[in-house]
Amino acid sequence: MADFRLAAETRTEFGKGSARRTRRAGRVPAVLYGHGQDVVHLSLPAREFAAALRNGGSTVLLTVVLDGREQLALTKAVQRDPLTRAHEHVDLLVVRRGERTTVEIPVLVVGEPGIDSIPNHQLNTLSIEADATNLPETIEVDVTGRTAGQGINAGDITLPAGAVLVTDPEALVIGFIGAPTAEALEAELAEAEAEAGIEREESAAAEEGVGQGDVVSEPQDQGSGESMDSAEKG
Repeated sequence: MADFRLAAETRTEFGKGSARRTRRAGRVPAVLYGHGQDVVHLSLPAREFAAALRNGGSTVLLTVVLDGREQLALTKAVQRDPLTRAHEHVDLLVVRRGERTTVEIPVLVVGEPGIDSIPNHQLNTLSIEADATNLPETIEVDVTGRTAGQGINAGDITLPAGAVLVTDPEALVIGFIGAPTAEALEAELAEAEAEAGIEREESAAAEEGVGQGDVVSEPQDQGSGESMDSAEKG
Protein backbone atom coordinates (compact mmCIF):
# COMPACT_ATOMS: atom_id res chain seq x y z
CA MET A 1 0.00 0.00 0.00
CA ALA A 2 1.42 3.36 -1.03
CA ASP A 3 2.19 5.97 1.64
CA PHE A 4 1.56 9.60 0.64
CA ARG A 5 3.20 12.46 2.50
CA LEU A 6 1.14 15.66 2.96
CA ALA A 7 2.07 18.92 4.67
CA ALA A 8 -0.81 19.91 6.98
CA GLU A 9 -1.61 23.25 8.57
CA THR A 10 -3.46 23.84 11.85
CA ARG A 11 -6.92 25.45 11.59
CA THR A 12 -7.94 27.90 14.29
CA GLU A 13 -11.11 29.23 12.65
CA PHE A 14 -14.24 27.16 12.14
CA GLY A 15 -17.62 27.43 10.47
CA LYS A 16 -18.81 27.58 6.88
CA GLY A 17 -17.13 30.90 6.14
CA SER A 18 -13.78 29.66 7.37
CA ALA A 19 -14.14 26.42 5.41
CA ARG A 20 -14.86 28.37 2.20
CA ARG A 21 -11.77 30.53 2.73
CA THR A 22 -9.68 27.42 3.31
CA ARG A 23 -10.91 25.86 0.06
CA ARG A 24 -10.37 29.08 -1.89
CA ALA A 25 -6.76 28.97 -0.68
CA GLY A 26 -6.36 25.58 -2.35
CA ARG A 27 -6.64 23.48 0.80
CA VAL A 28 -9.15 20.96 2.21
CA PRO A 29 -10.50 21.27 5.79
CA ALA A 30 -9.89 18.08 7.81
CA VAL A 31 -9.98 16.58 11.28
CA LEU A 32 -7.51 14.06 12.72
CA TYR A 33 -8.57 11.77 15.58
CA GLY A 34 -7.96 8.37 17.15
CA HIS A 35 -5.94 6.57 19.84
CA GLY A 36 -7.52 8.70 22.55
CA GLN A 37 -5.93 11.94 21.42
CA ASP A 38 -7.84 15.19 21.13
CA VAL A 39 -9.37 15.97 17.75
CA VAL A 40 -6.98 18.07 15.67
CA HIS A 41 -8.44 20.52 13.14
CA LEU A 42 -6.18 20.97 10.16
CA SER A 43 -6.10 21.51 6.40
CA LEU A 44 -4.45 19.54 3.60
CA PRO A 45 -3.17 20.71 0.19
CA ALA A 46 -6.12 20.04 -2.14
CA ARG A 47 -4.14 19.03 -5.23
CA GLU A 48 -1.84 16.63 -3.39
CA PHE A 49 -4.72 15.10 -1.45
CA ALA A 50 -6.70 14.52 -4.68
CA ALA A 51 -3.64 12.84 -6.22
CA ALA A 52 -3.28 10.59 -3.15
CA LEU A 53 -6.91 9.44 -3.44
CA ARG A 54 -6.59 8.95 -7.18
CA ASN A 55 -3.47 6.80 -6.86
CA GLY A 56 -4.00 5.18 -3.47
CA GLY A 57 -7.72 4.48 -3.36
CA SER A 58 -10.50 5.59 -1.03
CA THR A 59 -8.75 4.32 2.13
CA VAL A 60 -5.35 5.77 1.33
CA LEU A 61 -2.58 5.76 3.94
CA LEU A 62 -1.21 9.25 4.56
CA THR A 63 1.81 10.57 6.41
CA VAL A 64 0.48 13.84 7.79
CA VAL A 65 3.26 16.30 8.65
CA LEU A 66 2.02 18.92 11.15
CA ASP A 67 4.34 21.32 13.00
CA GLY A 68 7.33 19.14 12.16
CA ARG A 69 5.75 15.94 13.52
CA GLU A 70 4.70 12.98 11.37
CA GLN A 71 1.50 11.01 11.95
CA LEU A 72 0.17 8.03 9.98
CA ALA A 73 -3.52 8.33 9.15
CA LEU A 74 -6.20 6.69 7.04
CA THR A 75 -8.98 8.50 5.21
CA LYS A 76 -12.21 7.42 6.93
CA ALA A 77 -14.71 9.82 5.32
CA VAL A 78 -14.49 12.27 2.44
CA GLN A 79 -17.20 14.84 1.69
CA ARG A 80 -17.42 16.08 -1.92
CA ASP A 81 -19.42 18.77 -3.64
CA PRO A 82 -22.25 16.99 -5.52
CA LEU A 83 -21.79 19.18 -8.61
CA THR A 84 -18.08 20.02 -8.86
CA ARG A 85 -16.92 16.84 -7.04
CA ALA A 86 -14.34 18.99 -5.24
CA HIS A 87 -13.25 17.69 -1.82
CA GLU A 88 -14.98 19.69 0.93
CA HIS A 89 -13.95 17.93 4.15
CA VAL A 90 -11.91 14.92 5.27
CA ASP A 91 -11.96 12.73 8.39
CA LEU A 92 -8.58 11.16 9.16
CA LEU A 93 -8.03 8.25 11.57
CA VAL A 94 -4.72 7.99 13.42
CA VAL A 95 -3.07 4.56 12.93
CA ARG A 96 0.20 2.90 13.90
CA ARG A 97 2.37 0.44 12.05
CA GLY A 98 1.41 -3.16 12.84
CA GLU A 99 -2.05 -2.10 14.04
CA ARG A 100 -5.11 -3.78 12.56
CA THR A 101 -8.16 -1.80 11.54
CA THR A 102 -11.55 -2.41 9.93
CA VAL A 103 -12.20 -0.67 6.60
CA GLU A 104 -14.53 -0.81 3.61
CA ILE A 105 -12.70 -1.87 0.43
CA PRO A 106 -14.23 -1.41 -3.06
CA VAL A 107 -15.12 -4.54 -5.04
CA LEU A 108 -13.50 -4.75 -8.48
CA VAL A 109 -15.15 -7.11 -10.99
CA VAL A 110 -12.81 -8.90 -13.42
CA GLY A 111 -13.45 -11.41 -16.20
CA GLU A 112 -16.43 -11.94 -18.50
CA PRO A 113 -19.60 -13.79 -17.43
CA GLY A 114 -21.20 -16.45 -19.59
CA ILE A 115 -23.15 -15.61 -22.75
CA ASP A 116 -26.50 -13.88 -22.11
CA SER A 117 -25.61 -13.43 -18.43
CA ILE A 118 -25.52 -10.01 -16.71
CA PRO A 119 -23.85 -9.33 -13.32
CA ASN A 120 -26.22 -7.79 -10.78
CA HIS A 121 -24.18 -5.96 -8.11
CA GLN A 122 -25.55 -6.14 -4.57
CA LEU A 123 -22.49 -4.94 -2.62
CA ASN A 124 -19.94 -2.43 -3.93
CA THR A 125 -17.61 -2.78 -0.94
CA LEU A 126 -16.52 -5.46 1.52
CA SER A 127 -15.69 -4.80 5.16
CA ILE A 128 -12.40 -6.40 6.18
CA GLU A 129 -9.94 -6.28 9.06
CA ALA A 130 -6.31 -5.94 8.05
CA ASP A 131 -2.98 -4.30 8.85
CA ALA A 132 -3.57 -0.55 8.75
CA THR A 133 -0.37 -0.03 6.75
CA ASN A 134 -1.04 -2.86 4.29
CA LEU A 135 -4.61 -2.37 3.09
CA PRO A 136 -5.61 -3.40 -0.44
CA GLU A 137 -6.94 -0.69 -2.78
CA THR A 138 -9.57 -3.07 -4.18
CA ILE A 139 -10.78 -6.66 -3.80
CA GLU A 140 -11.07 -8.51 -7.11
CA VAL A 141 -14.06 -10.73 -7.85
CA ASP A 142 -13.72 -12.99 -10.90
CA VAL A 143 -17.03 -13.51 -12.76
CA THR A 144 -15.61 -15.55 -15.63
CA GLY A 145 -18.14 -18.07 -17.01
CA ARG A 146 -20.83 -17.30 -14.44
CA THR A 147 -24.37 -17.93 -15.70
CA ALA A 148 -27.87 -16.70 -14.86
CA GLY A 149 -29.13 -17.95 -11.51
CA GLN A 150 -25.69 -18.18 -9.93
CA GLY A 151 -24.36 -15.86 -7.23
CA ILE A 152 -21.13 -14.93 -5.47
CA ASN A 153 -21.34 -14.48 -1.70
CA ALA A 154 -18.86 -12.57 0.44
CA GLY A 155 -17.51 -15.83 1.87
CA ASP A 156 -16.71 -17.10 -1.66
CA ILE A 157 -14.23 -14.29 -2.34
CA THR A 158 -10.50 -14.78 -1.84
CA LEU A 159 -9.12 -11.98 0.34
CA PRO A 160 -5.57 -10.60 0.33
CA ALA A 161 -3.13 -12.34 2.65
CA GLY A 162 -3.64 -11.34 6.28
CA ALA A 163 -7.12 -9.88 5.74
CA VAL A 164 -10.16 -11.17 7.67
CA LEU A 165 -13.72 -10.81 6.37
CA VAL A 166 -16.05 -8.71 8.55
CA THR A 167 -19.01 -8.63 6.15
CA ASP A 168 -21.52 -11.47 6.64
CA PRO A 169 -20.09 -14.43 4.64
CA GLU A 170 -23.62 -15.24 3.38
CA ALA A 171 -24.18 -11.72 2.02
CA LEU A 172 -24.71 -11.75 -1.76
CA VAL A 173 -22.10 -9.60 -3.50
CA ILE A 174 -22.94 -10.28 -7.16
CA GLY A 175 -25.89 -12.17 -8.63
CA PHE A 176 -26.35 -13.08 -12.29
CA ILE A 177 -29.48 -12.61 -14.37
CA GLY A 178 -30.34 -13.57 -17.94
CA ALA A 179 -30.04 -10.93 -20.64
CA PRO A 180 -33.51 -9.82 -21.86
CA THR A 181 -34.59 -10.76 -25.38
CA ALA A 182 -35.51 -8.18 -28.02
CA GLU A 183 -39.17 -9.17 -27.66
CA ALA A 184 -39.02 -8.66 -23.88
CA LEU A 185 -37.44 -5.22 -24.31
CA GLU A 186 -40.10 -4.22 -26.86
CA ALA A 187 -42.89 -5.39 -24.56
CA GLU A 188 -41.37 -3.53 -21.63
CA LEU A 189 -41.10 -0.35 -23.73
CA ALA A 190 -44.69 -0.65 -24.89
CA GLU A 191 -45.89 -1.15 -21.32
CA ALA A 192 -43.93 1.90 -20.13
CA GLU A 193 -45.36 4.02 -22.94
CA ALA A 194 -48.88 2.86 -22.14
CA GLU A 195 -48.44 3.75 -18.45
CA ALA A 196 -47.18 7.18 -19.49
CA GLY A 197 -50.14 7.69 -21.82
CA ILE A 198 -47.99 7.74 -24.95
CA GLU A 199 -49.64 6.48 -28.12
CA ARG A 200 -47.46 5.23 -30.94
CA GLU A 201 -48.13 7.02 -34.26
CA GLU A 202 -48.84 4.94 -37.31
CA SER A 203 -46.97 5.80 -40.50
CA ALA A 204 -48.56 8.31 -42.87
CA ALA A 205 -48.86 5.63 -45.51
CA ALA A 206 -50.80 3.37 -43.16
CA GLU A 207 -53.11 6.20 -42.17
CA GLU A 208 -53.90 6.98 -45.84
CA GLY A 209 -54.50 3.34 -46.61
CA VAL A 210 -51.58 2.99 -49.03
CA GLY A 211 -50.61 -0.65 -49.16
CA GLN A 212 -47.70 -2.48 -50.61
CA GLY A 213 -49.48 -3.15 -53.94
CA ASP A 214 -50.97 0.33 -54.34
CA VAL A 215 -49.69 2.72 -56.98
CA VAL A 216 -49.12 6.27 -55.90
CA SER A 217 -49.43 8.84 -58.67
CA GLU A 218 -46.60 11.28 -59.23
CA PRO A 219 -47.32 14.86 -58.16
CA GLN A 220 -48.35 17.17 -61.01
CA ASP A 221 -45.94 19.84 -62.09
CA GLN A 222 -47.12 23.19 -60.69
CA GLY A 223 -46.09 25.48 -63.54
CA SER A 224 -47.35 28.80 -64.79
CA GLY A 225 -50.39 27.24 -66.48
CA GLU A 226 -48.98 27.58 -70.03
CA SER A 227 -48.79 24.50 -72.26
CA MET A 228 -45.47 23.22 -73.62
CA ASP A 229 -46.53 24.21 -77.17
CA SER A 230 -47.21 27.76 -76.04
CA ALA A 231 -43.84 27.90 -74.37
CA GLU A 232 -42.09 26.70 -77.53
CA LYS A 233 -43.98 29.17 -79.74
CA GLY A 234 -42.98 31.92 -77.39
